[in-house]
Amino acid sequence: MAPRVQTGLDHFIAEKIGELKTASLGVCCHPASVNHQIRGLPQLLRERGISVKRWFAPEHGLLGQLQDMEEVFPDSPQVVSLYGDSADSLRPTPEAVADLDVILFDLRDIGTRYYTFAATLRYLLEAVAGTGTRVIVLDRPNPIGGMQVEGGVVQPGFESFVGALPIAVRHGMTMGELARFMTSLLNIDADLEVIPCTGWNRSQLQGDIDLPWVLPSPNMPTPETALIYPGMCLVEGTTLSEGRGTTLPFHLVGAPGLDGHRFAEVASQLAREVELSGVTFRPTAFVPHIQKHRGESCQGIQVHVTNAEQLHSLMLGMVVVTAAALTSGKAFQWRTEEYEFVKDPLAIDLLWGAADFRETVDALCNSTTDPAPALLDLLNSRETERQMFLEQRESCLLYR
Repeated sequence: MAPRVQTGLDHFIAEKIGELKTASLGVCCHPASVNHQIRGLPQLLRERGISVKRWFAPEHGLLGQLQDMEEVFPDSPQVVSLYGDSADSLRPTPEAVADLDVILFDLRDIGTRYYTFAATLRYLLEAVAGTGTRVIVLDRPNPIGGMQVEGGVVQPGFESFVGALPIAVRHGMTMGELARFMTSLLNIDADLEVIPCTGWNRSQLQGDIDLPWVLPSPNMPTPETALIYPGMCLVEGTTLSEGRGTTLPFHLVGAPGLDGHRFAEVASQLAREVELSGVTFRPTAFVPHIQKHRGESCQGIQVHVTNAEQLHSLMLGMVVVTAAALTSGKAFQWRTEEYEFVKDPLAIDLLWGAADFRETVDALCNSTTDPAPALLDLLNSRETERQMFLEQRESCLLYR
């Protein structure tokens, strides 16, 4: 029996690949660019005698083995790195695309503005604008669904590689829909074709469909990790470990010297007060083997998802970061080193898309104000722009 959901890759291989027989072809893909048999796009092209003139390697590399913010070094003259040692390296040069007829683009997104593959797509579309090169996006379902939209858009002055589009934090769109958003609402004059998937509706999460999960980056091992990422990635803007270098990245949060029981208690109480459901917190200890607090015993919490459909992912992160700030003393600080090639604004402001989340948390740490109303007020202050984004994206949606 045929799978219920067919991706853009499935349809392209079955229906349109013959068009590439004589094309000068570029490909931007990674290990999650697979069909239902978990066979990758490069293998599928080779088997059909399709030659690739140039490969474009996004963050984490063509093989997906590199950690976040690790430079991608081309290992062949055929490979162009789209994640080097500077902000300029994120954009392909005119020379890298000018001699190509078509660029196939198949990167799995996870439905969050911070995840950098959508920024890579924007820069690629901008590079081919006004040229004869066509970009074909092979679409895939959004693994955290297409219904829930959370948070505001990036404010002027806070744009970056983790904020390259004026979209909500949890945007509820597919990569193909984002591409349409870029060419229509951002007026990027690129020759774009989107090959849609079929059989997917917006209410479905990854667990509801019969598609294999291949991690699209080293710290995105499961669909549940993707579900909590819109909120839990905010921990990257602090000095706490977000669990990188453990088997539960973004589920684990902590640092040496924390009181995990107090952290879990305050997070749980705050979650009840803001009516955050679908999640619970457990005090725990862990040792990260890379990045922040590498090799040190950290105390903190583990995030347990109890109901994926009820979870407001962004509020989850707001609750966790606020509870950490209120209970962790000097172990909690805002990250101040350069983040995605930007020194100022701070990482947390780049992720949030403005300074007011950081300012709210700082104010709560220096007062006896009840944190729950402050967080609810902050989220509600973004409701106008969230609604505006919902209206803007409507004309770009491919699935109902």
